[in-house]
Amino acid sequence: MSFDIIPAIDLRDGHVVRLRQGDYAQQTSYRADPLRLARDYAAAGAAWLHVVDLDGARSGTAANFRLIDALAGGALQIQAGGGVRSEDDLRRLFDAGVSRVVLGSVAVREPELVERWLADYGAARLCIALDTRAENGVWRLPSDGWTRSEAPILEDLAPRYAAAGAVHVLCTDIHRDGMLAGPNLALYAHLRGLAPGLAIQASGGVRDVADIRAVRELGLAGVVLGRSLLDGHLDLAAALAC
Repeated sequence: MSFDIIPAIDLRDGHVVRLRQGDYAQQTSYRADPLRLARDYAAAGAAWLHVVDLDGARSGTAANFRLIDALAGGALQIQAGGGVRSEDDLRRLFDAGVSRVVLGSVAVREPELVERWLADYGAARLCIALDTRAENGVWRLPSDGWTRSEAPILEDLAPRYAAAGAVHVLCTDIHRDGMLAGPNLALYAHLRGLAPGLAIQASGGVRDVADIRAVRELGLAGVVLGRSLLDGHLDLAAALAC
């Protein structure tokens, strides 16, 4: 299995930002122009770019579509999500040139609908976001930009989507997101045990090349890098070289 190192751009009000543990009140803003940043990542050797519309994720209405549309016209393959709640939202991103659409809240709340999309559009074009937070020993799956609690848990949905033919799954440990505390390797090992056939992308906490190697050695399909690149803790070219 190939291993993808995927830089991330999170958008809020058209700007590149990072949140701490998904908290919209704990935001770091960056002066980087999103299109310029994407070109820099492509020049460093990246093949994919992960883009999140944070406004859309919380409100359910895409707010940064023009930027995503522009990014999809660049050199990188785009994996994008945030605010996808309907088939119209899904088609709009595909029509813009997005290669793979990330489904978060809708995947947690409406698995039957997403299972139909997997059959209709093909598993290769969809990524199921099972972003999770440990609560009293249970891996909960919050929605709406991680602001709303939901009933399903990781142990329910991961095997279900694997059985439905899903391929790509993005899993973020919310407590580690934006914290540079290292990835939760135990979580990813647990997820692999729940659904061995899924191509899992790790997200949250990655600090350095050693963390990337540790994720790869678990047999995961890729890793998403956000704050570590933006803050200069990790060089993308060096990450790709490992």
